[in-house]
Amino acid sequence: MIFEGYRVIGIFVILLLGLMVASLFFGKADLTIGGKNYTEQVILVHMVSDLIESHTGLKVRQRPFLGGTLVTFQALRQGSLDGYIEYTGTGLTVLLEREPLSDPDEVRLVVETEFKTLWDLEWLDALGFNNTYVMTINSKQAKELGVTKFSELEPFAAELTLGATHEFLERADGYPGLTRHYGFAFGKTRALDPGLTYQAAAVGKVDVIDAFATDGRIQAFDLHPLKDDKHYFPAYHGAPLFRADVLKKYPELKSVLRLLANRLDDAAMRSLNYEVDSKKRDPLLVAREWLTADGLL
Repeated sequence: MIFEGYRVIGIFVILLLGLMVASLFFGKADLTIGGKNYTEQVILVHMVSDLIESHTGLKVRQRPFLGGTLVTFQALRQGSLDGYIEYTGTGLTVLLEREPLSDPDEVRLVVETEFKTLWDLEWLDALGFNNTYVMTINSKQAKELGVTKFSELEPFAAELTLGATHEFLERADGYPGLTRHYGFAFGKTRALDPGLTYQAAAVGKVDVIDAFATDGRIQAFDLHPLKDDKHYFPAYHGAPLFRADVLKKYPELKSVLRLLANRLDDAAMRSLNYEVDSKKRDPLLVAREWLTADGLL
């Protein structure tokens, strides 16, 4: 019985020590910043959290890899999150279920107005990058053809092959709409698995692919994104999305997060994603290094 008593006491002490350690590392947070389940969002969770803690003294709990758009958005609305980085185009087409708009200023105005009215959520200043679709070509071939804009492919299009996902080739707002908008089509198209498109362009199996502007694989495979000079694809500008009650409680958040406004262009975000996806570096360190190098920490 004495042995049993000591064992119970021992278990209690272990549990108490565990709780003490947990409280040191996972104490009560002032804010919870979340993100979706892919590299770019994980980097941004760390970046926003580090910036807030460094400039305000508030303690931030980080919740990356929550899931897709709808899961993360519901967590924000229900109070499990206080803020995260969302994309204006996603806000328009997925969360508001509106038709795409090509004018980025109009997209921003719609989401700002509707999110505040419907859900009391506020969009803060955009970070600078636009993670939209971008037509991309092998860098060597881009130099040979002398092209930097998508419209400049028209004289060569009949001899080129487009490699793209099945979805992009079939959706009305994908390739069919692109051909109507620009007035030309490629000589051939090839449906490819999303994971194979970048490599296919790099080795010359296809000439042009559909990609996302901030994907690190563009840099990894030495590809060249072409400017959408006729503004076909809608804007997907990344920006902090916060609950209005949180911003009212901590008004300093607006000025702190404004430090990131227009500091991250497509190339910078693409490079950060490359560091994590291709070089297999810790996203926390990648985010912190960028903030330090840019004088924000």
